[in-house]
Order: sequence, then structure tokens, then C-alpha cells
Amino acid sequence: MFSRILIANRGEIAVRIIRACREMGIGTVAVYSEADRDALHVQLADQSFCIGRAPAAESYLDENQIIRAALVSGAQAIHPGYGFLSENAHFARECRRNGICFIGPDPDVMESLSDKALLKKKAAQAGLTVIPGTLALSGPEQALAEAKRLRYPLMLKACAGGGGRGIRRIQDEEALLDAWPQAQAEAAAAFGDGSLYLEKCIYPARHVELQILADEQGNAVVLGERDCSVQRRNQKLIEETPSPAVSAKQREKLMSMGASAAKKLHYTGAGTMEFLLDKDGNFWFMEMNVRLQVEHTVTEMLTGIDIVKWQIRIAAGIPLAFSQKNIRTDGNAIECRINAGGCGTLRTLHVPGGPNVRFDTALVEGNSVSPFYDSLLGKLAVRAGTREEALRKMRAALSELVIDGIPCNIGEQMSILEDERFTTGAYDLTFIPLRDAAADRKT
Repeated sequence: MFSRILIANRGEIAVRIIRACREMGIGTVAVYSEADRDALHVQLADQSFCIGRAPAAESYLDENQIIRAALVSGAQAIHPGYGFLSENAHFARECRRNGICFIGPDPDVMESLSDKALLKKKAAQAGLTVIPGTLALSGPEQALAEAKRLRYPLMLKACAGGGGRGIRRIQDEEALLDAWPQAQAEAAAAFGDGSLYLEKCIYPARHVELQILADEQGNAVVLGERDCSVQRRNQKLIEETPSPAVSAKQREKLMSMGASAAKKLHYTGAGTMEFLLDKDGNFWFMEMNVRLQVEHTVTEMLTGIDIVKWQIRIAAGIPLAFSQKNIRTDGNAIECRINAGGCGTLRTLHVPGGPNVRFDTALVEGNSVSPFYDSLLGKLAVRAGTREEALRKMRAALSELVIDGIPCNIGEQMSILEDERFTTGAYDLTFIPLRDAAADRKT
């Protein structure tokens, strides 16, 4: 096992990893930008290093500075968290070249799975039903030709995408030509890769994903599924597990397929397979995130399995201590992402408590929200015996959560939980767009 790990990230995920390391008796090293000098993850770590200015390109995306900090501190491994360098095969290789373990999949496997368009070909070979689409496109001219073959509506996506960036829904040729430069620029800025591909638009649908854990000994398990269909502009707002739209028979089949595919893809570590569930009950493989997901928390609440600790153990060569039949998926868990609606300084923070209530955050009273990074303030998650009980518990927790001084979406989350379409489980990816459109009509 490692004696010291550097966390190449910030915010709530850096705090989450540091706490897991502490519980495992592992020393921690934090890196931070000038904007994060007083951040909680810096205070909690055993050592910390400033690696650059506030913009992520000059700090959290600076591979050389991060590796230098790991070497100086004596860290044996680097945990990338999510975002930033978490899916960067070049960085993973540089870690290995410097004798540092990258806590994630093998760099070659990561690279082969990071191209979302190419991945679908591999997924089909592994037995999954994939959404019809293209490989990376050379330009808008080829995109127009392929669009005629696939037929509209379509989705234009970044090959190196993730987190909802570089995605546009396309209805016709004019929309495709308008969207191409925007999506390309957004993808290049977010991932350093502006390549794009097209896939058939399955809409309306639900976004359902599988949480995978796979070790170096060839074992793979699926920790149930998550429903992530409550999204605004491809950004998830609420996740729940199990999905109210998935039957027990569907779940058993999907989990078996996911575990089998993970083995065939030679995947190791934590990863997520994402699917679209259409109105006819068909699951269409969309992509695989080769890293820890923001929403891993809700799966931990349901199963009781610490995914971050198992990431670390797997990277250290330790086999999984459980099989698929040992995974507990009884009960229901819900997670609400609490996002900032603007900048501000936190005056008062009150976190709800009680059995099976969890708030993952890096908020500290007196700290300000930085405009340089994402808007996530924290993740509020609850677990209960039934979905109805979980909904009541989440409403109670939201009503108790106080974040004063920073505008945020607590009120919107409460409104969603009280919406009949959500309480009955009869929602899909049209849920937020329809709510937003109704709100616009009222104003």
C-alpha cells in the first residue's frame, strides 16, 4: 500500500480523497493555485504546494508542476479526482515514467477508450448495443454527408468529451453548420482536442449509467445503476439509485453486460458506462468515463462501498474483496448537486445531519467562490428504505441546508423534488427543458 498520495485536484473531490487517505493511514499532499491558497483541501493535507496562478491551464492542468510536487514530496501515487487531468493518458504515462503510480486505468487502455467515437466500436465488440454514429469527422463537409446517411435529429459531440461540454443537438443542415465551430472551440478549450463526431439522437430518453469497479486480477463488479436524467444543458442536477424506470429483470441483465464488457475492455479501477434508455425499454451505450464520477457519492450511499478507497487499493494491486452477489442495492439513495449561481463570500454554513445524510463539500465560512473553476459547491446525498422515504429525507435535508452569502440552487432543487413528474418517477431528459420553457412563458 502507498504511504503518501498527491491529490491533483481541488474543491470537494480533493477533500473527499484526503479524508479517504486519512482513514487508510496514508499521508496526503495537496496542490493548489494562487486562488485556492486558503482552500480546505490545502488545510487538511499533510503537505501542500502552490503550482501556479488561478487559471487551470497554469496550475491544475500543468503536468510538469504536479509531477515535480509529487517527486519533491515523496508521493508514490497521484489521484487525479475527476476533471482536469483525470482522463489524460499522456499525464498517466508521465507519472509512470517518473516512477509514480497513476490511480486510474492503464494509460494505453485509457487512451483507447478516451475517443468517444472509437469507443463505441470497441463497446459493440464487447457485446453492448451502441448508438449509431460516426468516427471523428474531418470537418463540416464530411459531417453534412454523414448526417444525410444517419438522418436528423442528431447529436454533435466532442470525441474527447465529458461533463456535457462540446455537445449540441442538431435538427437540420443549417443548425449543424452553425453548431460546428462553437462545439469545436468548446471542446478544444475544455479538452485540448477539438475533434467531433455525430451520433443518432435518441430523444426522449433517460440517462442511466453503471458504476464499475475492476481490479488487475480480472475481476469486475457493477455497483448498480444511477438515473441522471435531470439535466440542464447536459449538466446533471440530481442523481438517484436505483432508477425508477429500470425493472429488476432489466437491472440484472444490464449489470451482467456491464461487468462482462469491462473485462473485455481490460478496464481497471473505477469507471462509468453511460446509456440512454429509450421509450421502448432499450439501452443504448453512449460512452464510458474512465475516472471517478462526480455522482459516485450516491452509489456509495446505497451500497456502503467506498469507491475512492477501492480506487486506491486497486491501484496498489489489491484484488476486490467482494463479488457481484455481495453488492447490496436494497433501498433508495438520492443526490442533489448544490451549485453556485454567482460569486460571493460564504457568511454562514449550516449542514444538515441525521442518519444516512451526507454533504460532500469544501466550503468554509469566510471563503469566496472563485470564477476560475466549476460552480459545484457540494453534493447532498441521502439514503432510505424506499424512494418515497428518500424523497422526504432529501426535502428535509435541503430545508435545513444553509449557504448564506453565495447564491445557489437549493430552492430549485426543492422545487424539482416537489414536481409530480419527479415524485412519480415519470421523468426523462426533457424534464428540465420543459420546466424552463414553462417558466419562460410565465415571465
